[in-house]
Amino acid sequence: MSVLNVERPDFMQDEEVRMFEDSVAKFFDQNAKPADVDRWRANHCVDRELWTKAGEAGLLGLSTPAEYGGVGGDYRHEVVLMEQLGLKGVDGFGASLHNAIVMPYIVHYGTEEQKKRWLPRMTSGELISAIAMTEPGAGSDLQGVKTTAKRSGNGYVINGSKTFITNGQTANLICVVAKTDPTQGAKGISLLFVETDEVEGFERGRNLKKLGQDAQDTSELFFNEVKVPADNLLGAEEGKGFYQLMGQLPQERLNIAVQAIATIERALELTIDYVKQRSAFGKKVIDFQNTQFVLAECKTEATVARVFVNHCIGVHLAGKLDASTASMAKYWLTDLEGKIVDRCLQLFGGYGFMDEYPISRMYRDSRIQRIYGGTNEIMKLLIARTL
Repeated sequence: MSVLNVERPDFMQDEEVRMFEDSVAKFFDQNAKPADVDRWRANHCVDRELWTKAGEAGLLGLSTPAEYGGVGGDYRHEVVLMEQLGLKGVDGFGASLHNAIVMPYIVHYGTEEQKKRWLPRMTSGELISAIAMTEPGAGSDLQGVKTTAKRSGNGYVINGSKTFITNGQTANLICVVAKTDPTQGAKGISLLFVETDEVEGFERGRNLKKLGQDAQDTSELFFNEVKVPADNLLGAEEGKGFYQLMGQLPQERLNIAVQAIATIERALELTIDYVKQRSAFGKKVIDFQNTQFVLAECKTEATVARVFVNHCIGVHLAGKLDASTASMAKYWLTDLEGKIVDRCLQLFGGYGFMDEYPISRMYRDSRIQRIYGGTNEIMKLLIARTL
């Protein structure tokens, strides 16, 4: 039972899922200790070794079918991993993007050959993935990408640049959003996979300095006459990239909502523990009515948020999560995350502003949640179309 006292929904009560939750928690306790996380934050990159250990422990490829080398679970297992990453404060480990964003593209749209070629190696951690959408001049408007992939002989030549790419310094399998026909707008977009160890002309730019997410390697990527074989085109049919991207965005946005509620719960747990120990003016901070009212409001809002996220997970497991509902979850949960973490930080007083306190890092790390995966303003536009 978490600090919210909300019962786990029935679909998360299976004994196998509960056992998996325990194993994930123990894995991070053993392999992502606070000293490890501090080192990753200082290095602005998670150790490559953690990926290998995660693969060995069965934490990669969780919802990928076993017939393609995956673990053979479902979205519940991805939820467990994302929640534990947040609750344990494992900053910067981009496994949820690898597992629950990039691998599903291959599962849903890849050819049999592509599934057999990439998915087993992604499950083992041999291949670490990234998705290269954003460009210096194109963010939420994916139709505005300038990167091209032109046919040349038996393959494609990719030219362009990408930025803000999660796992950018580590990834050796990158899904590139490119125009195979620049004259066709959205219908000219395709997704091509680049195995970076096997091509020339690929360059990693800066590991970007950011407001938060210090342990995450967020990078610039450059494609200069990068040649890939034709069978690296996802699904082997040009012009399907925009459709493929739109088909997976509801899960991506639900992922962000799941991450947000985990951060909210951790923030509340840390803050309640702190105000019960900290004294001011001769009594515990928890004994001040203001503290009680602030935390009562936060707990109420967080409880509503947890119930909504659980609802969305259940709808998604049934295959019925629509883009509008996913957008509601993404925008509302991340707005609430920023609000609650800010109020919790205030209750820490001056210590809340110190970097060694997790609440300070959570405050900085949470800010990006309202931007990536589609800005919250874009979410509202999508919701408004259903009115």
